[in-house]
Amino acid sequence: MAGGGSRNWRLVRADTDAVPSSARRFMARARQRRLRAAMPWLIGAGVLLAVGGLVWLVYGTSVLGVREVRVVGAQILTPDQVRAAAAVQAELPLARVDLDEVGARIRQLPPVDRVVVSRSWPSAVVIEVVERTAVAAVPARDDQFVLIDDEGVPFRAVPAAPKGLPLARLGTPGAGDQNTGSALTVLAALSDELREQLVAISVPSPVQIRLELRNGRVVIWGDDTKSERKSTVATVLLKQKGDEIDVSAVKVVTIR
Repeated sequence: MAGGGSRNWRLVRADTDAVPSSARRFMARARQRRLRAAMPWLIGAGVLLAVGGLVWLVYGTSVLGVREVRVVGAQILTPDQVRAAAAVQAELPLARVDLDEVGARIRQLPPVDRVVVSRSWPSAVVIEVVERTAVAAVPARDDQFVLIDDEGVPFRAVPAAPKGLPLARLGTPGAGDQNTGSALTVLAALSDELREQLVAISVPSPVQIRLELRNGRVVIWGDDTKSERKSTVATVLLKQKGDEIDVSAVKVVTIR
């Protein structure tokens, strides 16, 4: 080429006016469409990360671990006895505590009638105990007395019968024992007047039930059938003189 000199090239940024406005609008809309299309995925990924982090925090770390086992309602048992039976691992993630399993262990304690186990966030297991209520004291060996509840369950040994609680003379007290069941049926049917005077109920067999009252009086009950009727009749006869009231045949009662 004439002159033989080389040309010097340089880049020049095109002015925005060099791109048609229609093209600019098209590119802007394209970017917006791409952003809108990606937004659900971005949000979903963020939610998954947040949920995953929360699950790991709750189930995989001791940040929300057990730091307290709170016992409510224990009177016969001490809170420490209940905690020992519960056997809840310290700092175990609270969400991983098996509440049913803890409750099952506590129900093995004889004085426990019912138990409710719950979580109290952020770090406590709450154990609400309902203990058995004694309805009679059964004389046992070594001058001890065994308390039974209204289901016949023996749940506590004491050195003396609690005041106001009748004795139940039973050979083998228990929820499945027939004599125990008969005694409980009669006790539940007694009037307030009979209950106030009752010292002991003796059940050597299901058909030989006998009530021992104050001042040496006795009531021959027979079996546990028609106990409410027998209770009504015996209550009326308490006003009569005589040391022995026999309501075993409720249609033909005697007092002597």
